[in-house]
Amino acid sequence: MKRFLAVFFLLTSLTIFSQTKVDGIVLDESGEPIAFANIIFKNSSEGTITNDNGRFYLESDDTYETITVTFIGYESKEINLPQKVNYGLEIVLNESMEQLKEVIVYTGKQSKKDNPAIDILRKIWAKKRENGVSKFKQYKYDKYEKVEFDLNTIDSALIQSKLFRGLEFMFEDLDTSRITGKTYLPIFLNETFSKVYGDNILNREKEDVLGNKSSGFEGNQAITAFVEDLYSDYDIYDNYLRFFDKSFTSPLSKTGIDTYNYVLSDSTYIDDKWCYNIIYYPRRKNELTFKGDFWVNDTTFAIKKINMQVTKSANINWVKEIYIEQDFDVVNDSVFLLKRDYMLSDFAFSKKEKSRGVYGKRTTVFDNYEFDLSRPESFYKAESDPYDPRVFSQDTTFWKNARLENLSDDESGIFQLLDTLKTVPKFRTYYDIVSILGSGYIEIDKWNIDIGDVYSTFGYNDAEGMRLRAGARTYFGQNDTWRLEGYMAYGFGDHKFKHGLSGKFLLDRKTRLILSGGNRRDIEQLGLSLTSTNDVLGRSIASSSLVTVGSNDRLTNINLSTLGLEMEPVKNFRIRLGSSLRTLSSALPDAFNLDYVDAGSPTGISSEVKQFDVSTTLIYTPGKRTIGYGVERANINDDHSTVVLNYTKGISGFLESDFDYERLQFSYKQPWQIGGFGRLTTSVELGKTFGEVPLSLLSVIPGNQTLFSLYNVFPNLDFYEFVTDTYATVHLEHNFNGRLFSRIPFLRKFNLREIVGLRGAWGQISDGNIALSAPANIPLMAPEDQIYWEYSFGVGNIFKILRIDFNFRGNYLDNPDARPFGITGTFGFNF
Repeated sequence: MKRFLAVFFLLTSLTIFSQTKVDGIVLDESGEPIAFANIIFKNSSEGTITNDNGRFYLESDDTYETITVTFIGYESKEINLPQKVNYGLEIVLNESMEQLKEVIVYTGKQSKKDNPAIDILRKIWAKKRENGVSKFKQYKYDKYEKVEFDLNTIDSALIQSKLFRGLEFMFEDLDTSRITGKTYLPIFLNETFSKVYGDNILNREKEDVLGNKSSGFEGNQAITAFVEDLYSDYDIYDNYLRFFDKSFTSPLSKTGIDTYNYVLSDSTYIDDKWCYNIIYYPRRKNELTFKGDFWVNDTTFAIKKINMQVTKSANINWVKEIYIEQDFDVVNDSVFLLKRDYMLSDFAFSKKEKSRGVYGKRTTVFDNYEFDLSRPESFYKAESDPYDPRVFSQDTTFWKNARLENLSDDESGIFQLLDTLKTVPKFRTYYDIVSILGSGYIEIDKWNIDIGDVYSTFGYNDAEGMRLRAGARTYFGQNDTWRLEGYMAYGFGDHKFKHGLSGKFLLDRKTRLILSGGNRRDIEQLGLSLTSTNDVLGRSIASSSLVTVGSNDRLTNINLSTLGLEMEPVKNFRIRLGSSLRTLSSALPDAFNLDYVDAGSPTGISSEVKQFDVSTTLIYTPGKRTIGYGVERANINDDHSTVVLNYTKGISGFLESDFDYERLQFSYKQPWQIGGFGRLTTSVELGKTFGEVPLSLLSVIPGNQTLFSLYNVFPNLDFYEFVTDTYATVHLEHNFNGRLFSRIPFLRKFNLREIVGLRGAWGQISDGNIALSAPANIPLMAPEDQIYWEYSFGVGNIFKILRIDFNFRGNYLDNPDARPFGITGTFGFNF
């Protein structure tokens, strides 16, 4: 209690000597809350609007004695502020009894005709701005970025709970959010200072990172990658703004008229420029929209300042608040420069007002612009190394000069706080639990080893029965230049041990030259992919699924050894040269055999294939972002395309290899953001095998006999139902992100999301390949006469974590044991 009183006294002392703070609720005469009412400090441009429940919080570094409360259709009211901190205000607005001359009074949904706000919006479109630096031949500017994570809604009950017993010292440096009015405690802070150079004639841009400083969980690559993906760049003039893998309709969008209500609220001078203030709020609930206001110049119609807050009814999970503000410096009629960009996200399990969560905040400040200073093209080609150790070891003097915005007292104290927390056993235990759940590995720091992954410990299939697996990997840090990893497994049904061992070594960091190799002896379901597996550690979910449809007995014993060399000569373009030696045989030969005609065998038939292959693979992933510079890097985003071209040559005779053949394969996967209509994912795969090979080396159209929804497979096909040597497949899946369900009244409140899918496959198998595998005990069929196709309808976001798909088979219903209909599902934590 004494510690709490000390914190309380500290907070009280801070508020006495700091900003003007106001908190309250706006009601109408009947006591109903007024959403989107405008609250502003009198004679200023600092303000906010009430949320869906009529509540607001507003603060300023300056001292004000009055706020003005307005809303269209109600009389304006001025409220005196007797002190610097005024919490719990209850403000009642009276309906307006008069209509001023030549002013239309709007309530509820705003008219699209004769609305001055929309007239201004159309002028903004007509003079739609690009980034101001694009107006010059060359440019240069300083960029300072600060990313912070905070625990929020901290009260005495939390401080005194058993969870934080012994950690009370954490709460000695609390602050209050100027956006929400909630107390918070910083737990992560990252600062980056860089200089950005660009040449619009050469169409080149270069960012030199000069300093990077972190505190908190910077050693956890998964957390760091999440932070990087969380805050991607955006342009408010775009029709749609992408956050959390979703497209929100911009209030400046040309489709905004059908999405938002607009009200011309005020006008005043801002930095000696006359500006209009326009309030906007959504026409419908449960859509991915904002509420807020913006100030726009009266002659250039360029945005001077904008505030955007995601509505609570928006169909997004685990995020209670998203608040964005941008400030621009309007130079002249054709140039505007972004000065400051701020984004706050409140992550929480519940959207209730008092629920606790974590703030994620990013602040980016731009300054010291210089223009039309020419530099040679060689300057832009010479890329800087963002992972230069000097970047991470800049001294206090550097950061004092580099910060374009000073750290607050609580932000400055986070470095010492986190260093102290790392030495507290209880906090370390909490951190370890979260880390295990996120990565699947148990860290053993003193041995530099991780145990796992824990999610693969248990398994089951028809060949092995119940299966136990244990693995480990070396781990000195997230940027290790080499890594060894392995596992052992035991099947209680076949009473056999299995293993896998892998080694990776980064030989050159600049070109990312990596040497890798390994061996695996295990049981695998090979009918889940069109490409041969070269993975010596993992295996498909179908190999150990506890719940399947029909008999999952078409499993293969695999003994796989690989050796490969990979490099990345150009960013996001990889070249992989590899070799593999694999031995394949059926794990359950009575139910499923891989027999083929072998003239050299005493019986004329062989049941085992031994094959040596060499391969060349080209992988292009434009737009892909990664983090780290070690032998393993973490991916940041998944919205990039992937193009793969692979050539495989099978060599007979070498290492007792059985077959000569060639295979050419191509795949292309592309996600598409379709504005406010969600995300479409498309993929195409093509392949052909030249030469005669047995069943175990042919291309199987991927089936799925598990109850899990998997992308790029056919859920109504059994494993090995279609086998080909020439194939083409197409997969289309569109997630509407609740766009349709949000317009159905009785479904709207559930925030469900609709998914539709369409899949097709065509293939051939030669008579020679059919004859070669004639001893096999399954029929070899290919979808040659007509394209095999399926379609599906899915409902996602059930209880925020569950997705269920209803899958329908379009043809080939006469095939033995054909499944015309099936249900699959998946769990996941998605925004």
